[in-house]
Amino acid sequence: MKLYQHHATQKLPITLDQAWEFLTDANNLKLLTPPELQMKVLYGTDRGMYPGQLIEYSVKPLPFYRTNWVTHITQVEHKKFFVDEQMYGPYATWHHVHFIKEIPGGTLMEDLIHYRLPLGILGKLGAPLVKKKLEEIFRFRESALVNHFGSFKETTAPENKSVSKHQILN
Repeated sequence: MKLYQHHATQKLPITLDQAWEFLTDANNLKLLTPPELQMKVLYGTDRGMYPGQLIEYSVKPLPFYRTNWVTHITQVEHKKFFVDEQMYGPYATWHHVHFIKEIPGGTLMEDLIHYRLPLGILGKLGAPLVKKKLEEIFRFRESALVNHFGSFKETTAPENKSVSKHQILN
C-alpha cells in the first residue's frame, strides 16, 4: 500500500510557551477542526501531553459515517515536537509529527503527516479526495489559528544604511 504525505507550516504571533501550551492540549482540536467533521474529544485529556497517552475522538469524516479515532502519543520533546500515531480510526496508518520552534516575532509550527488509506484499490482510487480533504482541514486550521491568535507579522531587520564617502566629506 502506498504511503502518502502531507506537509504544512504556519507562523503564529505567539511565544513558544503559548504555542506549546495550546497545541499540546487535545481539547483545542475541536477549535481547529472543521465543524462538518463533528469532532468530539471522548477520552484522554485529563492531564498534559505525555508519551504513552491515548486520546479518543469521535469524528464524522463522511456523511452518514461516524467513527472513533484513537491516537497514541508516542514521543514528546518539550517545546520542540510531539508525535501522534493512530491506533484505530479512518486511516490504515497515520503518523503525525508536530514541530514548533521560536522565530523572530513568534513561533513556527510545522506538521508532517504520513498516512496510508484503507480498502486497498478503493482507498487508492479515493486518494485524491482524501488529499483534498486534508488540505481543506489544514486551511480551516490555519484560519482558526489566525482568528484565535491574530496574523503573524513578518519582522524585518533594520536596513543597513551605509554612508558614502561623499556624505562623510561634505
